[in-house]
Amino acid sequence: MELKQYQIVLVNLDPTIGSEMKKTRPCVIISPDEMNKYLQTIVIAPMTSSSKSYPTRVPVKHGRTKGWVVLDQIRTIDRQRIVKILDQLTEKEMYAVKTVIHETYVA
Repeated sequence: MELKQYQIVLVNLDPTIGSEMKKTRPCVIISPDEMNKYLQTIVIAPMTSSSKSYPTRVPVKHGRTKGWVVLDQIRTIDRQRIVKILDQLTEKEMYAVKTVIHETYVA
């Protein structure tokens, strides 16, 4: 399975500890394509359909489902946790994700 940055993938996040996001849920691949091609691990940000508007959460809409990319819960997973590829972020959503990552972790 070829994994690309900004794809939405279904990921089994269990087992988790404490306040980590649980269950099998959609996640956005954050790691760049070079890493995704050669490493066994993938950096993802989980998605949720129920959230308040936080500065670290980017609203997205795919199909009829509205949700948020949760950039305050970025984690590294083994690619075995990925169940399937679901979709791709739009250009506008990609830009919003990059902006929030930069403002949160780089600035």
